[in-house]
Amino acid sequence: MSHKLHKFWLKVTAIVIGSFGPVFSLGTMAATQEPARLTLDLLGWRLDRPSVYDSPDTHFLSALTGGFLLGWGVMIWCLSMWVYDKAPEGVRRSVLTGTLAWFCLDSTGSIASGNLSNALFNIPVLLLAVGPLWRPAKD
Repeated sequence: MSHKLHKFWLKVTAIVIGSFGPVFSLGTMAATQEPARLTLDLLGWRLDRPSVYDSPDTHFLSALTGGFLLGWGVMIWCLSMWVYDKAPEGVRRSVLTGTLAWFCLDSTGSIASGNLSNALFNIPVLLLAVGPLWRPAKD
């Protein structure tokens, strides 16, 4: 793996993570909540029993989730642009550690809440988000 590939893949990771932000943020309003509701249906594999997405608590949680995901994606993009060249291994390890922490907690919570399908869906998302960042770059 080269530093150039890692730097590019950090942007891929940023897009993978950050792209969920607007979807869930739009879930805060009835007129734009369908993409968020469909995402929950897909992640929870509720194709035969659609999610109910009309609770104010769900809208609030959607706003928080969307904000965190977009912010996390933007932070990774910024790390790739402004920090990676100065500390490539530190950035790689930080992004990898954060992504693994998401995977473990999100998957555990998904299983505990009866949504094993999301834990399974997390595996390809993890592999896509991490890509070649699993291994250090060679100089």
